[in-house]
Amino acid sequence: MTKAYIIYWSGTGNTEKMANIIADGVKLAGGEPEVLDVSTVKPELLDGVKAYALGCPSMGAEQLEESSMEPFVVDLLPHVSGKQIALFGSYGWGDCEWMRDWEKRLQDAGATILGTEGVTVLGEPDSETEEKLIEIGKLIASNLD
Repeated sequence: MTKAYIIYWSGTGNTEKMANIIADGVKLAGGEPEVLDVSTVKPELLDGVKAYALGCPSMGAEQLEESSMEPFVVDLLPHVSGKQIALFGSYGWGDCEWMRDWEKRLQDAGATILGTEGVTVLGEPDSETEEKLIEIGKLIASNLD
């Protein structure tokens, strides 16, 4: 079985928690999750993978983290056409503009956003967010083959 990759960057630990909840959803659907910090991954890992998740909190002026996640996404964009990608992340302020921008970038490059939009949460994941993340994990697992 193809692994379900969940790649993230986390500053406070909230986005990492979200990644692990998605992994729980993958397991519930019978999949094999692999949760990876983006600093340990090269975009080529995802070349043959149909569905995966990317997570990053809002940073600065509602943008992706600049030293690891943004360069990863830039390198990944030419390879996302036809892929199904779940997005997730936490934030501490703003109106989730960073997530809408991220969704648009991936869609403009030909990807489909699993669940139709990224999952965001103010601060730490609450029970409603956990339910959404579990469902995202199940979607990823069901779209691997």
